Amino acid sequence: MNVPDAAPAGVGLMRNERGGRDKFEGSAHDPGPAAAAERAAALLEDHRHPSKADSRIRVGTAGWTDATLTKNGVFYPEGVTSAEERLRYYSSIFTLVEVDSSYYSLPSPRNSELWVERTPPGFLFDMKAHALMTGQPTEVNRLPHAIQDALTTDLAEKDRIYGKDLPAKLYDKVWKSYMEGIEPLQEAGKLGSILLQYPRWFHPSQANRDSIVEARQRLDGIACAVEFRSASWFGNGGAQKTLEFLYENRLPFVMVDEPQGTGSSVPPITAVTSSQLAVIRFHGRRVETWEARGVGVTDRFRYLYDTKELEEWCPRVMEAAAQAKQVHVVMNNCYANYGTTNALEFVKMIRETASQQ
Repeated sequence: MNVPDAAPAGVGLMRNERGGRDKFEGSAHDPGPAAAAERAAALLEDHRHPSKADSRIRVGTAGWTDATLTKNGVFYPEGVTSAEERLRYYSSIFTLVEVDSSYYSLPSPRNSELWVERTPPGFLFDMKAHALMTGQPTEVNRLPHAIQDALTTDLAEKDRIYGKDLPAKLYDKVWKSYMEGIEPLQEAGKLGSILLQYPRWFHPSQANRDSIVEARQRLDGIACAVEFRSASWFGNGGAQKTLEFLYENRLPFVMVDEPQGTGSSVPPITAVTSSQLAVIRFHGRRVETWEARGVGVTDRFRYLYDTKELEEWCPRVMEAAAQAKQVHVVMNNCYANYGTTNALEFVKMIRETASQQ
């Protein structure tokens, strides 16, 4: 398996004329929603409804309801204001969406049923695993009442808890609740995959590799993909071992475009470790907010890619499509319409690239 040692051109710190880190705001990579809407306008005008040709390489965004996205004139047409209208509109343009709310709260069967009803045949939802499923903390008050009521007094009094804090039977109940929540999507053929995103403190060890395999087993045949948030899985020659582990366990490696040069920076490696699925997630390249404390999710990923940066990935996505049955491309630069604009641009690039082959 070939693992590149360096990032492609253009990946890294952006610097201003004085040599300091670019503050981004007002720059080409953070021009504001109006400028992003201008770039998207012509694409939306010429955009045709997703067809079967778009089912091999699917492009979408991480969510469709962010408050900065639903503001008037940002992405949704005038009058498209309800949850149902927004999802129907979004799914008329894209073939995929990633649901990140399932990381914070366990998904409900009723929501999944509504999503099935409101989207066209063939549309897919990639679901993010709940925090407790990937070794991360969750707020106690966001857990279902049935799980809250089963907590011991010391756990119930905490603001946040980890899966390792729970008795085995209660931890099993978390997984069962999650599986029940996504069942309507699975039954309707609209469940894409489960994103197993592991935190910065999740470093290479046999115990952690075992927990990844356990997660795949608990998902009982449902497609899943693994994203690391620690560079330790790829440093000091570890990339080969990490990718071989995923390949041996038929686990798709989540390729990323993200800020480089920090302790958690995962290099933009192109590697397909499953013949069934390849996933690429675009997080933006905003270095100064990547590990900053007190920065909200929206601002952390507040970055509008330029066309050259997206074009770098076109041949890599096509390469992935030659090795996997499906490729999911997710724009997680989720401020306002930055993600939707870049998703539209990338759809056009992929269609043009495919037509030339």
